[in-house]
Amino acid sequence: MKIVLKIFLIAALLSCKSNKEEKQEDDLYIMAGQEQAQANPVQQSESYKRGKEVYNDFCVTCHLANGKGISGAFPPLDGSNWLTKKRTESISAVKHGLKGPIEVNGEEYNSVMVDLGLTDEEVADVMNYINNSWSNRIEEPVTVEEVAKVEK
Repeated sequence: MKIVLKIFLIAALLSCKSNKEEKQEDDLYIMAGQEQAQANPVQQSESYKRGKEVYNDFCVTCHLANGKGISGAFPPLDGSNWLTKKRTESISAVKHGLKGPIEVNGEEYNSVMVDLGLTDEEVADVMNYINNSWSNRIEEPVTVEEVAKVEK
């Protein structure tokens, strides 16, 4: 139990630093005048905007503001082959939680992601945010109907 507490404390501290870094990256992106040119339709959607709020409320502590996660404890979402190759499993993890070993980008993770009690719309929104943030570009939006079909 002490190890889990330490991991969460470290993740919380790192997320504070990462939030500043993400803000700086967002500012640079806008200052470069490339916001409209590089944004895809999902990034301009209301779902993406709502998903960012859900991410910051529930996910940022473990996966960090930059989506890099914590090696050996919480897998990265930025550049994650799990997201690109296991869409249904990714939706299920957000919707129902996840327990047991998984491999992400060649590294094994065996932590517990609890069921956060999100609605199907919140799951779709946060998936759309994750799938189109950082270096991720999965432009096919996750829909509420798709999430509703994912069973435990």
